[in-house]
Amino acid sequence: MAVLTASPPDALWATSLRRWNMVCWALFGAMTVGLVTSAPPGGTKYAALALLGSVMLCYAVLDRFPVNPAVRPQVYLCVLVLALGGLAYLGSSYAALFMVTLPHYWMFARTPRASMGFLGFATAATLAGSLSRQGWSAEFFGETLVSTLIVVAVGVLIGLWAHSVVAQSSERARLIEELERTQARLSEAHQRQGAADERERIARDIHDTLAQGFASIIVLAEAARGGLSDDPARSARQLRSIEFTARENLAEARELVASAQPPGPVRVDSGSVAQTLRRTLARFAEDTQLTVDADLADLDCDQQTRIALLRCTQESLANVRKHACASTVGVVLARRPYGVELEITDDGTGFVVGESTGFGLDGMRDRLTELGGRLTVTSSVGDGTRILATLPVPCEVGK
Repeated sequence: MAVLTASPPDALWATSLRRWNMVCWALFGAMTVGLVTSAPPGGTKYAALALLGSVMLCYAVLDRFPVNPAVRPQVYLCVLVLALGGLAYLGSSYAALFMVTLPHYWMFARTPRASMGFLGFATAATLAGSLSRQGWSAEFFGETLVSTLIVVAVGVLIGLWAHSVVAQSSERARLIEELERTQARLSEAHQRQGAADERERIARDIHDTLAQGFASIIVLAEAARGGLSDDPARSARQLRSIEFTARENLAEARELVASAQPPGPVRVDSGSVAQTLRRTLARFAEDTQLTVDADLADLDCDQQTRIALLRCTQESLANVRKHACASTVGVVLARRPYGVELEITDDGTGFVVGESTGFGLDGMRDRLTELGGRLTVTSSVGDGTRILATLPVPCEVGK
């Protein structure tokens, strides 16, 4: 059924209108049968049937072609107004037709104001037709006028309520649609952010593992090549370090590939983080021939904390190797009341912290921040560098 309102109704409202459409046709049929069987023969009967037939015909066309631009619901309402006035003048079923078609003013007019206007015209036509037939009589005032005004008042209240329900339903549908669009945009934003975070994580892991390993291999290879004739034993040690570093890089590459798979249970290795750092420091001292002073508390930490401390140590040592020109490196790992603290110092050339560029320090800072920790860098030109990494995580003292 065609419903031309300012906003489309929801499913419940549309179902109610379809049911009323069937009821309306049943009432039209009952009125036609009543006119045919009960009205006295004559011109009045045929005129009433003609008026009712014109209403039914317009209604059928409007119902059959609801989206045809040539079919105007206002035409049907005008015909309905004229038919009501004519039937009231003839005194034939005008009251029944008025009540049956009362919802049509709200269903087919585009706005509440238009609905009220057509309903006012229908009321005026009905009263004018009854007044022409009954005159200013007690019957007109006591029955026709009072009953018509009561029906119109009830119709106005029901119509305004129905329009309010439709408007609220349409607004609710609009808000739901807007919410769905917002949720879709938010989901896309989360996916983009997740992809960006994953790219940043992979880039940081590559920088902290493979890139550092390759840089170490290059330095060792250059040193080994230069010492092949003068110090073959040292070159052999450097070649062994190259082999070991390459194997480590291969293992790190496999781990990075495995990390791209769906995550499984978090694995916590046994042992303490101090053991891992001692191996790293021993390798660094052997490769660089620098003095390394280490004071490492024997702490058992979870896997994430161990990786973060190891990566900070590797990055700091790589910076010492590439930039510091230091002779001594100090590493202190200690347990504090708030968690664990890793301090790495060197007596190198130092730098201006505010002017530092590159991925290393930012990568360390981001890695610690993800675990709730903090990175503090203290340095000045000619005074060496101090890297302090703190993590507020529980670490047990190893036995």
